[in-house]
Amino acid sequence: CTCRLKKRGQAGYRPCPVSVSPVSGGAETEAARERCKCFVYAGLSLCSLLSARKGRGLQESRWRWLKAALLLSSAAVGGLPLRSSLSAEEGVTEVLAHRGESLQHKFVEVPWSEDYDSHKRFEGCTPRTCGRGMTDAVITREKAERIHRIAERGLSLGGSDGGASILDLHSGALSLGKHFVNLYRYFGDKIQDVFTEEDFALYRDVRQRIQQRIAQAFGISAASMYLTKPTFFSRINNTEAKTTHDEYWHPHVDKVTYGSFDYTSLLYLSDYTEDFGGGRFVFMDVGSNKTIEPRAGRVSFFTSGSENLHRVEKVHWGTRYAITISFTCNPDHGIGDPVLM
Repeated sequence: CTCRLKKRGQAGYRPCPVSVSPVSGGAETEAARERCKCFVYAGLSLCSLLSARKGRGLQESRWRWLKAALLLSSAAVGGLPLRSSLSAEEGVTEVLAHRGESLQHKFVEVPWSEDYDSHKRFEGCTPRTCGRGMTDAVITREKAERIHRIAERGLSLGGSDGGASILDLHSGALSLGKHFVNLYRYFGDKIQDVFTEEDFALYRDVRQRIQQRIAQAFGISAASMYLTKPTFFSRINNTEAKTTHDEYWHPHVDKVTYGSFDYTSLLYLSDYTEDFGGGRFVFMDVGSNKTIEPRAGRVSFFTSGSENLHRVEKVHWGTRYAITISFTCNPDHGIGDPVLM
């Protein structure tokens, strides 16, 4: 797959190559046409492969949850892989949040990226400044442990053969072997024995608290933000990757991978160096990397554009749990909180 990109300040175009496997086995036959989407980050050409797959008679109701699963797998494996001259193995040069410290609130503003000029703007929500926030004061460690137990119970129903498993309570997508199932359909009424209404109430409360903190940090209205997909639990260990879904360590930009994302947040549910090794979250800035060390109850959040190119280090031992909660400014891309079926 090759696309051509006109770089800022340069005349003419140059190829921007992409070599990415289809995101699912079904896509290998359905995605006869694939298109590249290129953009510029810090003067470098970055590409992501987007499928131009057409349904060709597939029923939307049959594929809705599967599409969500494919989106989730892209996120769980670090998004659709990007090729760039940035090395995935560059060392971290600054730790923004150490595991051993308790942060009331920390915010780092980063330069505005030009890709926002091409996005539709929503008054009171579209970022006026770009940045990254970290806090240990929004979700208590006790609540994080309760959320952790929800993730463990749900993921115990399945799990990837590789190192990265996901669970989406919204769509029902659950990793199972090398594929995904809809847990609500696959397990039926047995789900009532796994989750409770109190679990889902806690999930909603955590989402609301994170949404309010993001709004406060960026000076926007929480009411103008909408939960969007994919929003999911992730469980990562050092098992060898079996499919591209398990390759969570690739650098990516959320706004490129998922057009609806405007603000991304992560709630960590386990502790770096205590529950797992490796697995730090890394912002890949020009000339340096900056990392966040996971801590149970820690929330990190950031604007989803190319100003926040990032990746996750490979987990070397243990198990890393987290939940990704994403928000959009576009009400057309909003989703509701999950409901126990």
